[in-house]
Amino acid sequence: MTDLTAATESVAQLRTVWRAMVLDRNEEADVRDLPGVAVRWADCRFAFWNAITLTETGADATLLEKRLRQAADIMASKRHPGFLWLFEDLLADDAREALEEAAESAGLAYAFPGTGMAGDLLPVPDPHHPELTFERVTTDEHLLAYADLNSRAYGFPLDDGRDGLAGSRLWKQEVYAYLALRDGVPVACAATVEAQGRLFVVLVATDPGQQRRGYGEAVTRKALYEGARATGLTRATLHATVAGAPVYPRIGFEPNSPMRFYALKG
Repeated sequence: MTDLTAATESVAQLRTVWRAMVLDRNEEADVRDLPGVAVRWADCRFAFWNAITLTETGADATLLEKRLRQAADIMASKRHPGFLWLFEDLLADDAREALEEAAESAGLAYAFPGTGMAGDLLPVPDPHHPELTFERVTTDEHLLAYADLNSRAYGFPLDDGRDGLAGSRLWKQEVYAYLALRDGVPVACAATVEAQGRLFVVLVATDPGQQRRGYGEAVTRKALYEGARATGLTRATLHATVAGAPVYPRIGFEPNSPMRFYALKG
């Protein structure tokens, strides 16, 4: 798979999954597909559910500058902050060179890096970890635990994560979401969801005090195992943060497009 093909797949997965996620959170969410810009904005307190991404392939520096300004204008019109998800492999060479200056000019601040990943790695074996048991998210109590793990892992207030997941029907019925429990206490979580013939991994998190023990990898494997068993799918995709980037290749994912996340300047 070429870099461009992998990046295009990664953007398509984001657009598909995030449309379902933000409409689950807010039935009046902004899910417009504009020329070159896809909006997936629930306008809730959970910043990951407020997303914009650029969708054109081979955008040059001039077009990039235009799209960044357009994205920033949309972000500025919302009540709650979120992120522009930018896939570097979609850009022409001159646009990559101009990216930092163009983002600054548009009023965007670099937030953190990411990496698109994918692989024909399913099915995976049913995972086991000597310190963990796994429980599927099926209740509101489970959802709150899942939300709180993400908030702690990403440094959000607990109420922000809960505003993204509390009460969700989608997460209790259609997402293969799992908690990893140590002595009955949730310490990590991961989920997969079917999207365009692939299994997409979403919202993986480990309690900051429980990291480097293999919990995140184990629960990700569990979500992949159960999702593949239910759907029969063989290909999986995800968007990795820095914390997860070393973990996923051990499962069989291959990195593709570098990503940059931008927020509006404060």
